[in-house]
Amino acid sequence: MPDRDTPSPQVLTELPLFPLGTVLFPGALLPLQLFELRYLQMIGECERQGTGFGVVTLTQGREVHRPGQAAEQFEAMGTRVQIERIERPQPGLVMVWCRGVEKFRIEATQQRSDGLWLGRVQPLPPEPAVQVPEDLQHLSAQMHQALTQLSEQASVVPHWAEAWRLQDCSWLSHRWGELLPLPLQMKYRLFALQEPLMRLELVGDMVAPSDTTPPRPGQKPSTNP
Repeated sequence: MPDRDTPSPQVLTELPLFPLGTVLFPGALLPLQLFELRYLQMIGECERQGTGFGVVTLTQGREVHRPGQAAEQFEAMGTRVQIERIERPQPGLVMVWCRGVEKFRIEATQQRSDGLWLGRVQPLPPEPAVQVPEDLQHLSAQMHQALTQLSEQASVVPHWAEAWRLQDCSWLSHRWGELLPLPLQMKYRLFALQEPLMRLELVGDMVAPSDTTPPRPGQKPSTNP
């Protein structure tokens, strides 16, 4: 009988990796237009197997690989996504709507002959539920205004499919990280933090309580790698 005090081994999963010049927060919607062969094949495999893939933030290289360029390099943490909708408007072009599900840490990578990156990843545990403190309540109010406005815009897939958890530090800070027009390194810094209250406090340092202008999406509505 195994010792109950013995720590369980790491649960590692192999995921196709999609390096992008953005940071995808859990719960966020990511529309993609795909035309590179490696990603067309990836989406076909995900569709047949009913699986998702991982989005990672580029630190070197470009989203669209060109002959002679150095291989992509990317951050050690990323977000597993689930595919919510796929359209094929013409041959060689696939439009995909993905939803960020959970964060993971990359333990090892390899690149297939077609250029697709594969990662051995460890899912990170869900963040604890922490109530938004009184001194940061203005962030909840401003985000409610922003989400209300954005939800009124017509979209094939809703921006936020789940209930708004405006009093949860993790969910609220992820939405701020998603919408604030921050430099990529700052976005990743917020993303990589595992303490939701600390992340929200950092956001509070950037957003004045008297600011009545709601945040706007900080990334392009679609990525075209």
